Amino acid sequence: MPSVSPSLAAALADTAERVEACIERLLPRTDLAEAKLFHAMRHACLNGGKRLRPFLVLHGADLFGVNQDCAIRAAAAVELVHCYSLVHDDLPAMDDADLRRGKPTVHKAFDEATAILAGDGLLTMAFEVLANPETHEDPQVRINLVAALARAAGTHGMVGGQMLDLIAETTQFDIGTITRLQRMKTGDMIAFSCEAGAILGRAAPPLRHALRAYAHDLGLAFQIVDDLLDAEGSEAETGKPVQRDAAAGKATFVSILGAERARAQAEMLVQQAERHLDIFDGRADMLCQVARYVIERRS
Repeated sequence: MPSVSPSLAAALADTAERVEACIERLLPRTDLAEAKLFHAMRHACLNGGKRLRPFLVLHGADLFGVNQDCAIRAAAAVELVHCYSLVHDDLPAMDDADLRRGKPTVHKAFDEATAILAGDGLLTMAFEVLANPETHEDPQVRINLVAALARAAGTHGMVGGQMLDLIAETTQFDIGTITRLQRMKTGDMIAFSCEAGAILGRAAPPLRHALRAYAHDLGLAFQIVDDLLDAEGSEAETGKPVQRDAAAGKATFVSILGAERARAQAEMLVQQAERHLDIFDGRADMLCQVARYVIERRS
């Protein structure tokens, strides 16, 4: 765990507690015949994690005075999509991972078919949450949230990026294509997380653009650190298997740039991300702090 300020540590812990409580309320408990599905969905979501994306939603929303009950629902929706993506990424047909956040992956704890359905359930529930009037009283705002999340999570975003990631196992990509892959696979969901508060708050375009630019640089820095952790970290630290990219023969920021240049690139991106927040005149300090946390993390 990197050294973080007491204020950031408290904010991260508060986000984790609040988003877990919201997801706990959203995910049904039932004694019906399909209860196994809901157990698997809960296993996927209520098992720890950094909750970085919900943190970005909540602190982006703070900049625009968004009602916290609305913001936490949007944050939970983002986390539902993120957890769905992890469940499917871990499947034997994809990364074939046994551990996630230090615990058995969903297909290991249950079975492969249940894991697929649990991921499907989490993804569709996220849009149900955003479309509910409890998320915002203005239907146009809810439509904008749904459309933006669909773009970030879909074929031109996370899903398309995952396809490129699979192709990378048999095709050597250059640095430009790797950057595009990571923007789609990781960065677009981070960008939505940063923009969601601005959508909820009906923010002016320059402010929304500043958050998206911040998110673009933050997302790339995040992925570079992920590549570094996969190359240099341990399973005990990360809570998941490491050195998978090298074993699969994938080109990454680390394999192309080398570890030191990759670290320097991540540092440059974080500094750039922080500068995008100058428009908020010091009110985005938590977003600056979390950018620093992203490149110092060990999991």
